[in-house]
Amino acid sequence: MSPESGSRLPAGRSAAPEARRVLKVCGATAPDDITTLAGAGADCVGLWHGIPGGHAELPELRLTELAEAALGTGLEPVLVTFLADPEALSRLARRTGLRWLQLHAYQPPAVVRALRAALPDAVLVKVLHLRGGGCLERPLIGAYERAGTDMYLLDTATEDGRIGSTGRPLSERDVLTLLPGLGRPFLLAGGISPYNRTDFEAVAGHPGFRGIDVDTAARDGHGRISAPAVTALARAWRTATSSEESI
Repeated sequence: MSPESGSRLPAGRSAAPEARRVLKVCGATAPDDITTLAGAGADCVGLWHGIPGGHAELPELRLTELAEAALGTGLEPVLVTFLADPEALSRLARRTGLRWLQLHAYQPPAVVRALRAALPDAVLVKVLHLRGGGCLERPLIGAYERAGTDMYLLDTATEDGRIGSTGRPLSERDVLTLLPGLGRPFLLAGGISPYNRTDFEAVAGHPGFRGIDVDTAARDGHGRISAPAVTALARAWRTATSSEESI
């Protein structure tokens, strides 16, 4: 790990374009999850708030506690949310100290623009949903970038409309078709595991690739975040614990 890794992913738009690859694990709900992730090689932890019915939904107090715990271990906490009220999100970010905001639903570019104005040092991650060979937000990509998006996360939307932690893998062909239209770096999600790294050789070699985002693959058979599972992901995808070249 590099000497500067004590501040793994500093806030601000200058952080997003860096070439290092990261492992982001979503759905932490307890301090033990934070400890496990920090020791097993994760870089970012996704904390859910504003995802009604989500298996890892956190009330604001617990969100704040886990964000503070993550920062104390060197992990970057990331707010993962379906919320679309920029004023409420800005206030939440300031109260909790969260510097990365992941807009995981279908928030329009106007939300990104308002957040950029309110939180100029935040890293704004917009999820793009792929389904049936296409990207549902494709017509809006240029608008998202003009509004201030720093990074994309490419994920699956199922035919029945489910988004987020679906466990459904993306097609490398579909991702490669989308990439020429992206002017920002991206994280890859959608059924990522230690065993399908070779299915995404071209994507992982793309200059915009910044790492992976996982939920199910980071857990054991009981649904708990698992150190061996996280370490296996880090090794397979050449993140911080597996290769100094990726730092």
